Amino acid sequence: MDLAERRKMLGYSQETFAQALGVDRTTVGRWERGETQPTPELRPKIAGLLNLSLAELDVLLAPLQVDTQEPAASPTAASDGSGGIDMIRREFLRLLAVTGALTALAPDTEEVADAADRASVEDFHLMNCHLWQVYQLARAKRSVTAVVQDQLTALNETLRSSPSRHADGLCKAAGDLFQLAGELAFDENRYLDAAAAYTLAASASTQAHDFDLWACALVRHAYVDMYAHRYQEATETLDVAQRVAARGDGALSTRYWVASVQAEAYANLRNLDACERAMDEAQKVTQLSGPVHNAGWLRFDGSRLTEERGARYVQLGRLDLAEAALKSALDSTALRRGMSFRRRGAVLADLAMVGAKRGDAEQVVHYGKEALRAAKASGSGYVARRLQTLRADLAVMGQDRHVAELNAEIAVLCAT
Repeated sequence: MDLAERRKMLGYSQETFAQALGVDRTTVGRWERGETQPTPELRPKIAGLLNLSLAELDVLLAPLQVDTQEPAASPTAASDGSGGIDMIRREFLRLLAVTGALTALAPDTEEVADAADRASVEDFHLMNCHLWQVYQLARAKRSVTAVVQDQLTALNETLRSSPSRHADGLCKAAGDLFQLAGELAFDENRYLDAAAAYTLAASASTQAHDFDLWACALVRHAYVDMYAHRYQEATETLDVAQRVAARGDGALSTRYWVASVQAEAYANLRNLDACERAMDEAQKVTQLSGPVHNAGWLRFDGSRLTEERGARYVQLGRLDLAEAALKSALDSTALRRGMSFRRRGAVLADLAMVGAKRGDAEQVVHYGKEALRAAKASGSGYVARRLQTLRADLAVMGQDRHVAELNAEIAVLCAT
């Protein structure tokens, strides 16, 4: 693959790539024809946009100079540090696979265990709850990875040493932790890793005979399909999740979360009636009394329904209804500045989308810039994905300079 092919694969035109780098389009053309080479100060930025290490960029710019008899690279070495990150990911995935196998091998019946064993299982559940809280509050979600990996290692060792002691409890702890591992991967746009974690979570939840935990794993798996634009497949997974949730605890909000995500899938399929039925079903969560979630793998309490309804109306093209709902959500206490970068950023991105669909450049730039700041502040891929969706509409808005600048900034963010 050469420079031009890599650029096109990541969705850049020569013009948008040049804008992101602050150079002229003809400069990019000369690089791609091999007439000139990027200057040293530009290379780190080019590598970032193309999602490459500096060494990989050198190969891309001068492929004929590569020795085909390269020595094997050290598994932990990388001039830009990416090798160390890859090693962390590989170890994380290995722990997921091994722990998943151990939970599947756990017996269906439990032996009588002493108080110390019961306390050990409870410790896992308490630590998992703590990790979910840390994850929720962390500005950069990936900062939680190391401690989740430690928890996986501890659970792995317990399953190895006493697989028959409180098997259901340990499987439930694993199903919980696998979902958090999937969220970490999903937030970094690593969809295959996320799908693998959610699959293991569903399997462990089945072993634990916990229908609510199981349904939530399926819901999260459906999100992977939705972000790959496989909406029909997502609805099929959600239908199964709905049936599983129906056998769960009626005092919990699981079935209403399933309905809320079904509404998103139906909106993407442009099925207005099914979407509104699902949203109305999700709204019933407000009729529950007492604690309706566990603040861990289940967090749905209906507090986000206004912003979610607004997002669904954006997808369906009902722009006036969308704008009213989204502005109402933005005025809420939960979404004021500094409270939730991810939620606020998503609502801002949707309001920018409304402006784009109307051809209102001022609205696009006003909300898009603020959404971009939220995405950068959080270090999260969640808001970045919403902004990436916005780019298709920005491309058809003509030559407005401010819109073009926003489009280029989003391109840089999504590439890095």
